[in-house]
Parts: sequence; structure tokens; C-alpha cells
Amino acid sequence: MPASEEVRVFVERFGSALTEAGMPRLPARVFAALLADDDGRMTSAEIAENLDVSPASVSGAVKYLAQTHMLHRERQAGTRRDVYAVRDETWHDAMVRSRSTYVPILDALVSGVSAVGGQGTPAGTRLALSAEFLQYVSDEMVKIGERWDERMRARST
Repeated sequence: MPASEEVRVFVERFGSALTEAGMPRLPARVFAALLADDDGRMTSAEIAENLDVSPASVSGAVKYLAQTHMLHRERQAGTRRDVYAVRDETWHDAMVRSRSTYVPILDALVSGVSAVGGQGTPAGTRLALSAEFLQYVSDEMVKIGERWDERMRARST
């Protein structure tokens, strides 16, 4: 069933905000539509209908979102159809998992320091500082995730 006009406006507005933040346009709209859906679950056909796009374009969007851990795929009970779903903890999970994204970047930066002549060179200093910053962000994301978990436990009591 197509979304109400208010929901469509929200989906476009939130999708635009995500696009401005760097997410590709259609994945941003798909993510917004799933977030705004009561159960957070839709088939590819439902997404296409709600966003007025082709089912083929939805395929690429959900693939992107699955790779970034913003949604997951489930099998619709009793059918061979896939359902795409977001969980209430989607933001938490994506942010905490971003730490694994930094590991190969950090490794490359650290190896680059010696490749450009060490920290005594301007490029080496820049690469080392970049690695230090990403390590700091990664460590802080873990702490933020832990504090959020504590907050959610307190909220449920």
C-alpha cells in the first residue's frame, strides 16, 4: 500500500538530508521509506511502489544498504520473496560497525608513513596524524556504543 502524503514528504526530506550527507540518492530514499514504515519491512515491489521507481533500481539500492549494514534481507515466510528490513537499532549498529571500516584505512595509512619517508616528512606527518585521528574516532565510537547500550538498559527499567 502506498504511503500517505505526509510520509512521502518525510521520506523525500530525510532522503535528501542523507544524500546531502553523502549517501547515494536512491539508497537514501529506500532507507528513509523503511524507517518510516510501521514494521520497517518491505519487499522490493513494495519499495518500488512507495518510491515510484523501478524494481530493478531497488535492487542496487538495497545491495548498497546491505553492504553498509543499514538494512538486512530476510526471506518472507512461506515464499521465495526477499523482504528488506531495518531494525530499531540500525543507527547504533551501523555506527559501531563503522570501526571495522576504519581498520583497512588505518593499516594503509600506517604503512604509508614509512613509504613516504617517515614522520620526519610533511607527508609522513600528515599520514600519521590522519591515522591517529581515525584511531581516536574508532575508539570513541566504541565508547559511544557502550554509553548508548547503558542508556537503553536504563530506559527499559
